[in-house]
Amino acid sequence: MNAVLSVIGKDSVGILAFVSNECAKYNVNIVDVSQTVMQDTFAMIMMVELDKMTIKLDEFQDIMQKKGEERNLAIHVMHEDIFNSMHRI
Repeated sequence: MNAVLSVIGKDSVGILAFVSNECAKYNVNIVDVSQTVMQDTFAMIMMVELDKMTIKLDEFQDIMQKKGEERNLAIHVMHEDIFNSMHRI
């Protein structure tokens, strides 16, 4: 089972490391990453694998959102099936 994890916020040192570390705490495997900085705005999308995650998806979503807020980042985690359904024509 996969999920899409997105991060948007003001660029600063260590955002990728911060998010990666939080994923590792819960055994969430990062499969793919795309990131960019537009002027001073950081934007990243990760495809993450949840098969071996040590907590429930809704708990992980809440934790990532709260951790993001602590660093003034918008972090959202969405199950891949929901993401695909939302973007289907």
